Amino acid sequence: MPLAEMLVDGDSAGAFSAHGAIHAWAMATAAVVAAACGLVGTLLVVRRLSLLGDAIGHAVLPGIAVAVLFGGRPGGPLVILGAAAAALVTVWLTQAIRAAGGPAEDAGAGVVFTTLFALGVVIVALAPAGTHLDAGCVLHGDLAFLPFDTVPVAGVEIPRACLAGVVTLVVLAAAAAATWRLQAFVAFDPAAARAAGLPVAAATAGLLGATAVATVASFDAVGAVLAVALLVVPAAAAELLTRRLHRMAILAMLLGALGGCVGYLAAWRWNTSAAGMIAVVLGLEYLAAALLAPDDGWISRGVSRLRLGWRVACEDRLAAAWRSEEAGVPSLPSAGGVTRRAADGWLRLRGRLTSAGGRWRLTPTGRREAEMIVRSHRLWETWLGRHADLSADHLHPPAEWVEHHLGAAMRRRLEAETVGHTSDPHGRGIPPEA
Repeated sequence: MPLAEMLVDGDSAGAFSAHGAIHAWAMATAAVVAAACGLVGTLLVVRRLSLLGDAIGHAVLPGIAVAVLFGGRPGGPLVILGAAAAALVTVWLTQAIRAAGGPAEDAGAGVVFTTLFALGVVIVALAPAGTHLDAGCVLHGDLAFLPFDTVPVAGVEIPRACLAGVVTLVVLAAAAAATWRLQAFVAFDPAAARAAGLPVAAATAGLLGATAVATVASFDAVGAVLAVALLVVPAAAAELLTRRLHRMAILAMLLGALGGCVGYLAAWRWNTSAAGMIAVVLGLEYLAAALLAPDDGWISRGVSRLRLGWRVACEDRLAAAWRSEEAGVPSLPSAGGVTRRAADGWLRLRGRLTSAGGRWRLTPTGRREAEMIVRSHRLWETWLGRHADLSADHLHPPAEWVEHHLGAAMRRRLEAETVGHTSDPHGRGIPPEA
């Protein structure tokens, strides 16, 4: 059911402000459960266990359903125990299928979690009337109704789901703080952690148990299907934006909380599913991170390619001018093409080239830079001619690419490894280091 229809008439201009407390509690619930999932999801993403997190997020449904049928309340201890048991069964069955020579681990996880999720859906559909289980809630939660199910805390009525989310977040944050070094070691080098005698299996089991707990906490808010969005997407976006694990965890929690609040507001504005809109907003956050990430973002990589292409064009013109002088032609004719003409103008502006009569000459500064480019090229050709099984006529193309990436330290190493060579394999002299 659309969010606005759940509460009041969505056409009323003051509808949102009239129920401000309800909306505030709903957003607070979405924020805390998203933050808890983001914290756990950080380790899942770093350890490349996102699919297993997805499997657990779906496979806990039969555990939750059976626990509710035995009198458990969503978010209560019995339900958490049932979800944890279902999570462990999922992991055990996945490993058992793989050990028995079945499909690969990802295919085995797919078989297990779809089967268990389908079993959970069947149990929900067969549940007696009056049981606190609903197929719609299983799919997308009931975030708009959660503020009406409250418990008194210090005289204040607090939504049960929000309180459970806060407790879950605090417990998971405390567990993460207590085991962070272990989890980080296992995440980045499990073989070394195992060789050091650390309890790798216990760390993995604890992470999977935390995944089950976070999934149960988010079950009422976004349902079992979209809980994986809270687990994976904020952490994946944070991984693009930072290289430090603890910063990634904090950023994933912030992105998850922001996505929960903005998604709820967007669902109210467009009168649609809150859980679905939260997942959409998280996806947009990931898209923004993929575009704007400082190192791996699409924009950053595009700018880096443009910068490299521009630098190569300028250095090629300098090297061409130097080779022209070497051949006895003191000046270089103007280049054709927009890029080369722009490179000539830029090199002139920077004092590397001078122009006279439509021809270009190197300045003293430009000549020194050009010599280092040519030196890099010919040293690399000499090294390849000595250490690689390439004929002389095949040395120029790789050297033409590498010449733009060799610094002074690498040129010294190449010179040391080609000692005694003062010319390249084509007989041309190698300029000295500046």
